[in-house]
This record gives sequence, C-alpha cells and structure tokens, in this order.
Amino acid sequence: MTHIIPAIDLQNGQAVRLYKGDYDQKTIYSDQPEALAAQFETMGAEYLHLVDLDGAKAGTTANLETIRKIKQATKLKIELGGGIRDLETVSLYLDDVKLARVILGTAALENPVFLKAALAKYGAEKIVVGVDIKDGNVATAGWLETSSTPYLDFLHELENIGVTTTVITDISKDGTLTGPNFALYEEIARETKLNFVVSGGVKDATDIKQAQKADFYGIIVGKAYYEGKIDLEKVLKS
Repeated sequence: MTHIIPAIDLQNGQAVRLYKGDYDQKTIYSDQPEALAAQFETMGAEYLHLVDLDGAKAGTTANLETIRKIKQATKLKIELGGGIRDLETVSLYLDDVKLARVILGTAALENPVFLKAALAKYGAEKIVVGVDIKDGNVATAGWLETSSTPYLDFLHELENIGVTTTVITDISKDGTLTGPNFALYEEIARETKLNFVVSGGVKDATDIKQAQKADFYGIIVGKAYYEGKIDLEKVLKS
C-alpha cells in the first residue's frame, strides 16, 4: 500500500511552498497551519509531512510552537524534517512533542555517528532519512549546498547503517508541478531495498496512481493540492 502524505512546509509559522528549493521564490498558503492539518485529517489522511524550512536553513527549532499546535490539533502521524542535527532535538520532537518520526537530512550525511546513535536509541521506524538530490548528488543545508556524494552510494551506506525508510526529493522537480522523476525512483527501487517516499513534482492524481502501481512506500502531495490540481479527499478515500 502506498501512503499518500500531504505536506506542510513551515516558515515563520506560516504554511508556504518554495519553488525548486529557492527561499526567495515562495508562496504563502496559510497563516494557520494547524487548521490546514486538521483539514487533511478530515479528508482521510493518516500521515502528515512537515518541513521546518527555517530549521533546515539554520539548524534550529524555529517553528517548534507551530509544530506543537499542529500535533495538538490532530491525531495524524506526523513526520518532521528540517534542522534536526543532534540527539537533543530528536528527543524534543519524539519524546516531548510526540511526533511519529523525524527526518534527518544534512546530519545523516555529515555525521553518521549521530545517525547511528539515533537509530540505536529510537529504532528505524522513528528515524527516517531525507535524501535531497541535485544533479545526481546529495544536497544539504536546506538545499543550499550540494555535496560530492552520489545519491546511490549514500543510499547503500544508509542501508548498511540500518536505515529502512527514506524521503527522496529530486530538487529540480520540487514545486514545479511537472510530475515526479519516476526514472530516478524506479532505479532506487531496483538498486536498494529501502522504503522510500516520493517527494517533489507531483502534479495530479495520475502521479499518485503511478506510485501506487509501482508499490512505492509513499508519495508526498504539496503544491498540487494547494494549487487545486488534485482532489486530495477523493484520492485519499479511493
């Protein structure tokens, strides 16, 4: 079964979307992200994908109070990425705020010791790794930098460490409404045993059907919903 996961990107307490990860090209969709999350739950969503854009950029918990409000407003299983770079922050979100899982990005690439410690303490079901891909390599620091690490090398490394679930974003597709890079995801499905969530570029219900047909673990819906390109309730309940 493919999980259909609505997304809320947070900046300054607002729900926004960036275009290709560019912080200067953003659209604000809501001043009340918690109300938005409650709508997703009413539509039939089980999971919610949250990104703290301020945290991703600065390595902070900038939107903590907004994230608490969202958690209190819904029973959704919330996964959060952005700025989670030490065990103290992992503990804050998993033990205190009681989120379902956290997504480690930059830290997983740059600090494998931290990733291993988080996996040892919380288990692979609560520690997910976000892999953001730009020009075939892994991008870091809220997409502002690109490493020299090829993405397949990194995914194999994650498997060896014990990671089971990833969120994989093709930055060139994110926010473009041009469809996900399915060739990329098919290659990852062939080359690894990882569960992965398709992220970036979803334009309409046909993309969701394609992910379901391929039996990918999950697919994130963001801009397509906000721009009225997809009837999320219909897709979630079909």
